[in-house]
Amino acid sequence: MVRGRLRISLAVVAAVAVAEIAVLVLRPNDGVIKPADVQVSAYFSDHQVDRAQDFRQPQLWLYGVTLAIQAGVLVLLVARPPRALKGAFRRPLLAAALTGAAISVAVNVAPLPVQLIMRERAKDVGLVTQPLGGYFEDVGKSLLLGGALAGGGAALAIVLMRRLPRTWWIPGAAIVFAFGVGTIYAGPVVVDPLFNRFEDAPPAVRADVMRIAERAGVKVGDVLSVDASQRTTAVNAYVTGIGSTKRVVLYDNLTDDFDRRQLNVVVAHELSHVKHNDIRTGLLFLLIVAPVGMWAVAEVTRKLGPEGAAGAQTLPALAAAIALVVTPMTLVSNQLSRGFEAHADSAALRITDDPQAAIEFHKRLALRNVSDPDPPKWVSFVFGTHPTTLDRIGIAKAYEEHERRASRHAPH
Repeated sequence: MVRGRLRISLAVVAAVAVAEIAVLVLRPNDGVIKPADVQVSAYFSDHQVDRAQDFRQPQLWLYGVTLAIQAGVLVLLVARPPRALKGAFRRPLLAAALTGAAISVAVNVAPLPVQLIMRERAKDVGLVTQPLGGYFEDVGKSLLLGGALAGGGAALAIVLMRRLPRTWWIPGAAIVFAFGVGTIYAGPVVVDPLFNRFEDAPPAVRADVMRIAERAGVKVGDVLSVDASQRTTAVNAYVTGIGSTKRVVLYDNLTDDFDRRQLNVVVAHELSHVKHNDIRTGLLFLLIVAPVGMWAVAEVTRKLGPEGAAGAQTLPALAAAIALVVTPMTLVSNQLSRGFEAHADSAALRITDDPQAAIEFHKRLALRNVSDPDPPKWVSFVFGTHPTTLDRIGIAKAYEEHERRASRHAPH
């Protein structure tokens, strides 16, 4: 028992260590502006900070409860698997597919009461605009889509486990990487339209995007506006897709409510992700970590799962192993994401040469999204996918105080 736990721990540690090394290798360093030391009181009132903290801190704890409930479901399924999984199946792959789908649905339905509390709290501060019926419609779509993917993945996993009992994780890693590529390519045109309505961005916005793209030296395909205001008052923008599906997507409440200079900062930021191939680098990260991650999943599954040929009865252990390995690896990958975002912030300042617009945008963004501008260090380190608001303002201040002045005094 002790040896088995030690082996599980070593497998997870090895996977996390490789992920950390990959982050150190791939994280951008050149061109990232070190944030200036700025004080939160210079940009936000005590009331604004208190409001954000009063909202975000309980949300974080509720998110932790959500994760605990999901973990509890998986632990229960491993410790006391349903009787239906203990017999032989005439159609083992169909049984595996149905079991995989059922596990996915169970894990995502169990924390719904807590997520509804989180939603109501977001509604109370004005972030949520979507009616409850629309919310449950989206939940239903997510459950169906997640269940279908989990069912297909479960059946494929059992095929690999039966044919390659000791080395199934090797082709499994290749499939994980291929799925990652396929998701990025097909997601914008297959999955996203299931939940959102997209249309061409207003002509004036598209003209600005094209002008900034030319200045940044990148090619742009579609520039779209998404009807985010039907769900939230929060604002965002992103670049998604690869190849022919690559597109710049702007929330409609961003294009409607923010002025042209601030919108240009956002566009320059997103185009910087394109210029520096951040999606490609993210896929390279996946290529590096997938083999050791899948090896760790195989080791944990072997220790947690029942003896004998792989089948539907193996899937609770596989699901628990995936959660145990992937969760800490994902938290490590947040460091890479923060590096991408700081790099894009820095590049956007050099493209627009408008640090005041950047400062005002990040301030308004934090207020609009009810974000804590300066959360505890451990929170931003573990969960943050972006630099904190204060760091992003600090990057703009550093550009204004140093890099802009240096460029003006440089010989021409």
